[in-house]
Amino acid sequence: MSPLLQQLLKQAEQLSDEEQRELMRGVAEMMKPHLPHTNRKRKLSEFRGMVRYPFLGEDAQAWVTRTRREGDEHRELLLRGKNEGD
Repeated sequence: MSPLLQQLLKQAEQLSDEEQRELMRGVAEMMKPHLPHTNRKRKLSEFRGMVRYPFLGEDAQAWVTRTRREGDEHRELLLRGKNEGD
């Protein structure tokens, strides 16, 4: 570790917690141009093959069919309950 870095670290120890956080944010901001860009948007096709089929144990079409059926049943219950109360 260079003497300058040691001196800066000793000075940083004298700062409050909030000032140390500000210092870290400032150094991180200063380093951004020198770091590889990691927050790029990814194409959906890049994720192909990353998980085994069926993901979470259920076929996608089976999930769609099941959730539609459950939604239909829920709406039917709401409609019947509303008509019976009238």
